[in-house]
Amino acid sequence: MDMWLIAIIVIVCILLFFLILFLLGGIKIALEYERIVIFRLGRYVRTIGPGMVYITPFFEKGRKVDMRIITQDIPRQEVMTRDNIPVLVNTVVYFKVENPQDAVIKIENYVYAVRQYTQAALRDTTGTMELDQVLTERDRIAEDIREIVDKETNEWGIDIKAIKIQELELPAEMKRAFAMQAEAEREKRAIIIKAEGEMIAAAKFAAAAKEMATAPGSLQLRTLQTIRDIAQDPSEKIIIFMPNDLTDVASKVIRRASKK
Repeated sequence: MDMWLIAIIVIVCILLFFLILFLLGGIKIALEYERIVIFRLGRYVRTIGPGMVYITPFFEKGRKVDMRIITQDIPRQEVMTRDNIPVLVNTVVYFKVENPQDAVIKIENYVYAVRQYTQAALRDTTGTMELDQVLTERDRIAEDIREIVDKETNEWGIDIKAIKIQELELPAEMKRAFAMQAEAEREKRAIIIKAEGEMIAAAKFAAAAKEMATAPGSLQLRTLQTIRDIAQDPSEKIIIFMPNDLTDVASKVIRRASKK
């Protein structure tokens, strides 16, 4: 009889041990940025966390949801502009779960869904714009895409924080065309600057000529100064064509010097 009692006590102790382990298995830890959506017998009952929480084993099931901002890189895809030019675009979307139960109950995979909506919105938005607009209005395109995706995903408890266009790649022939256009613009600016410089120089020469016309002999003196500058290089050979009146000017200068 005593043996049976001891066996029953041992069995009860073992059962209690496993029961305690089973009950302790319902203790879960939710980090500060996590929430746990609880379902009891398949029905949503509550959202709990962060900290230590308890989920009744067998009857309840929980699913953790990350409440931090999620970054998703949208694979590079080819989009067609309104003027029928293909462009390769790479984007990044930043979003956050605001309502954990909606993100779990209303959509199977909200990360995948956000990525697909962003790709579709990117194609739709760039399809209404010409290439020049796509290249110069990245911020506007990103904001338009964000508004579209945020409106579609709002019922899932998702908040789209931002969308950034990282890269725009043009076809090789378009790159060459833009390079030629840029080169032509640079040549145009160079010609304009050169023409403006020549106009300024011409105005200065005209003013100098007018000034020389009021001073007799200044032109001849300027010629002599130029000859002196050239003569500083001994390897240069100079042929001088003297004006007829240069001799008269030199004679006048000599006579004035002798009188003094």
